[in-house]
Amino acid sequence: MAAGALKTLVQMCNYLQQPCHVARFQHLCGVQGTFSDKASARDGESPGAADCPGLRKRGRSPDPSLGNGVTGDAPLVNGTEGDESTRPDSTRAKPLRRNSLTGDVGQEFLIHNKFLFYLFTLGTELGNEMFFIIFFPFLHWNLDALVSRRLIVVWAWNLFVGQSTKDMVRWSRPDSPPVVKVEVFYNSEYSMPSTHAMTGTAIPFCLFMLTYGRWEYPFVFGLCVALSWSVLVCVSRVYMGMHSVLEVITGFLFSLLILAVFHQFLDKIDNFYMMDHYAPLVVIFTHVSLGLVAFSLDSWSTSRGDTAQALGTAVGVALGSHVNYQLGLLSDPPASSLPLTFPSIGAGLVLCSVLRFGIGVAVLLLTRMVMKALTIPFLCRLFGLPTDDVRQARQRMEVELPYRYIVYSVVGFSCVCVVPLLFMVLNLA
Repeated sequence: MAAGALKTLVQMCNYLQQPCHVARFQHLCGVQGTFSDKASARDGESPGAADCPGLRKRGRSPDPSLGNGVTGDAPLVNGTEGDESTRPDSTRAKPLRRNSLTGDVGQEFLIHNKFLFYLFTLGTELGNEMFFIIFFPFLHWNLDALVSRRLIVVWAWNLFVGQSTKDMVRWSRPDSPPVVKVEVFYNSEYSMPSTHAMTGTAIPFCLFMLTYGRWEYPFVFGLCVALSWSVLVCVSRVYMGMHSVLEVITGFLFSLLILAVFHQFLDKIDNFYMMDHYAPLVVIFTHVSLGLVAFSLDSWSTSRGDTAQALGTAVGVALGSHVNYQLGLLSDPPASSLPLTFPSIGAGLVLCSVLRFGIGVAVLLLTRMVMKALTIPFLCRLFGLPTDDVRQARQRMEVELPYRYIVYSVVGFSCVCVVPLLFMVLNLA
């Protein structure tokens, strides 16, 4: 009985892992690759027919000439005749977010449904760095600092566990062809599980769990927002051609498991960060150790920097929270004032929020730019590395790890401690 159930589970996982499902979903959503005759003839199959290897680890790299772009005189579009590209609603596009470190720019594809393209682009951006550098500060400065602090703890641990799992499982991204690479920024990473799906599930559901009962709003409303947010991010990763259906489902379930474990300890973790005199040393030691573990798992990829970046941010936020508490600057509302109600939206409130957000983000971006400009050359000189090739330098562990930690710990500290003090000086608190 157990053996039969296990066999069925493996068969189901193999089925959900097949890249042909990703290609079909992309075709349904109006995404078409301009694959060449050479690509369609690979292994005697057409791009639309897709070899479906099922569960696999990263092995051979597909021939770059068989990517999304036109590589022959008579290109095929997802296995059909080339005149599909002349449809009046067709738009040629290149993969999103060129990666300056890997040099992977991708090749062209066709978009037949612009609404879905923009919708899923929004969905995938909800798991990218720029969203978090906007979302967490806005929440911290304008709504609820306590919720923001605890969300960052969950985000950092989710990303660390997810990226580390990727590097232990070592599955490749879906094959192209048949899959169209709408995004290429993370193409150098392993893919199981989807960390976009993990953070895109952990953040909204943790936000819901932390705010329901603390703030007054309907339960159904909060649940629907969390579920819609999560589904949008998860489905966008299949649309982008970055993950199989199995990898997205695994990321979703894995994140819920991590959230279930962490949620019951968030209050204790937050109090420890603020109140314990040894908290700064413990935080720095544990997060640096985790970063070293992540860097030792495999060769370099963008997942190394993302993991160190999240852990560094969490360190800075924890240190800033500790300083705020020790100096009596903590702005958490007392328990007697709960549940909190959303203030009436007026011109004054909107103006103050916009000023706080604009000034604060400008400070964070300036801090990141200055720290980056100072840290990378310093580390290169410290370790005797040439400073004329920043891309190569940043792929070395001795530069990438301290660079990410230093820059983003300072950014996190500034967000929680420095910027709120600036608001007090400017009478915007």
